[in-house]
Amino acid sequence: MADAAVTNGNPNVDAIKASKLDIRYPTLFLPRPTDDIPSADATSAYNTVTNGPVAQNVKTQTSKATDEMSNLAAARHPPSYTAATGQPLTNYHSFFSELLSWRNPRASAIAYASLVTLIFAVRYLDVLRWAFKLTWMVLGITIAAEVAGKALLNNGFATQLRPRKYYTIPRETLEAAIGDVHELINFFVIESQRVLFAENVYASAAAAFGAFLSYYLVKIVPYWGLAVIGTTVVFFTPLIYTSNQELIDNQLKHASEVVNAQTAQFRTVAQKHTEQATQVTKQYVGDYTAKAQALIKGARGHEVNGQDKTNGQEKPSIKATDFPTAPQEELKHPDPEPVEVVENTFPPVAKTDGESLIAA
Repeated sequence: MADAAVTNGNPNVDAIKASKLDIRYPTLFLPRPTDDIPSADATSAYNTVTNGPVAQNVKTQTSKATDEMSNLAAARHPPSYTAATGQPLTNYHSFFSELLSWRNPRASAIAYASLVTLIFAVRYLDVLRWAFKLTWMVLGITIAAEVAGKALLNNGFATQLRPRKYYTIPRETLEAAIGDVHELINFFVIESQRVLFAENVYASAAAAFGAFLSYYLVKIVPYWGLAVIGTTVVFFTPLIYTSNQELIDNQLKHASEVVNAQTAQFRTVAQKHTEQATQVTKQYVGDYTAKAQALIKGARGHEVNGQDKTNGQEKPSIKATDFPTAPQEELKHPDPEPVEVVENTFPPVAKTDGESLIAA
């Protein structure tokens, strides 16, 4: 206290009074909150939120989702296998195979949620009308700012915000986009042909069942509902298969064995009946051949021996007396009628000594 009361050897009256009041009323001189304390509390709360477990979990999941999206983008390359015709497949075969396999679950979930959201947005949001509204509002604000700037400052605001060089699409970017569109179209074209010509029987059977079911669902379910159902089936069928792969494979193997056994039985029965039918056909053909040969031999024997053996009855041979006798006398022709001679009534033609009868 003495140190507080004396400053540079001189007693300080205010310090002495303050020390006395501090002794009597200690609560009056507690430190008051300063302006730095609220900011320190806000900083502490911000650090607690940003560095807390929830924030750390969000950061971790975001980082994993980014990595999975990068893996999915890197999967766009031609696969090692080819089609049944031997031609190479497109980049999107590997891309969609990686996407639907759920090896990158966050990327697959984001893709599914984006597609479903897009379907609902097209169904319930008037996107085209909103686009027109946003267009005229942006153009109206730009025009008003330009006119107001020229009227007030003799320089439009839009002119000041105008870039020095308008943005253009580089040729490389456009060619890459066209190449991606070309690959995507070829993916659907090739896959439709592979399904049509049953390159994978299970995939073709699934497509046929889906088309059959959609034929009846379209009567009671709208098109956007069918789109949501189809997207859900396409995304979650591989997930269900990978989650229960062992059980499903065992069931498919058992079904394949049953089908193969029934096919082998049908093949054996069909082969047996085919052999029997072949033997019966050969027997009938042999019988008819023998009968035809007997008929031919009978006809030849009839010509040689004069006997008809087709019905087991013999007939007498043909003799010369069976035919009528030819006439022996010569045929007599009737006398010709006399021909009347008609006299020449034309005047005689005078003979000339080699002169032409044509008048000059």
